[in-house]
Amino acid sequence: MSLLYDARQIAKRDPAARSVVGVIFLYSGFHAIVYHRIGHFFYKHKLPSIARWISQIGRHKTGVEIHPGARIGRGLFIDHGMGIVIGETAVIGDNCTIYHGVTLGGRGHSKGERRHPVIGDNVLVGAGAKLLGPITVGNDVSIGANAVVLHDIPDYATVVGVPGKVVRIDGKPTASHAVELDHSLSDDPLETEMQQLVNMVNSMQGTIMELKTELNSLKKDKGYGDKPAEAERC
Repeated sequence: MSLLYDARQIAKRDPAARSVVGVIFLYSGFHAIVYHRIGHFFYKHKLPSIARWISQIGRHKTGVEIHPGARIGRGLFIDHGMGIVIGETAVIGDNCTIYHGVTLGGRGHSKGERRHPVIGDNVLVGAGAKLLGPITVGNDVSIGANAVVLHDIPDYATVVGVPGKVVRIDGKPTASHAVELDHSLSDDPLETEMQQLVNMVNSMQGTIMELKTELNSLKKDKGYGDKPAEAERC
């Protein structure tokens, strides 16, 4: 049964989980999946109003908004899921992990066309990440927190920054999503640009101080600085 598999995967991958039963009764991320499975059933059977109603109930109860048209594979682990938004044409593979604040959003308004991301198997999406448009994310990909991904991502890649850039392709599947992303393996593009701006400002401040020193020296050479205050007022 798919839902039982989902609960077992959550219990296996979350070190805070005590049991599968605890996941079934206490985990809002699992409850969001349950609501989606029910809503998706009605969506596939051409009952979109009922599907959306169930989706809205799930959003109210769990804080996770999943359009009933989205296709979600087995074993999805929604960890601290508050604020997650998954669009209508989004596709999520098997055994993925999604943290709070993630958006799988669309670009464009064309009906009948894919507007949202397709995510492969064993993908980790960090907290606050935004994946926008009809992009394709490969298998065993790790996306860093708050990254903004606008382009396709190959298999086994690590993506960080705004806009998201691939900083590592190690060629090996991720063994466990419990291991945190190591952002120190490469420079964050946004951090690099900020550091360049800081260096530029520091350089400009040094140049300004040098110009002030030269200007004061020129004033002294011409005697501007030797006039008494009374003479200056006259």
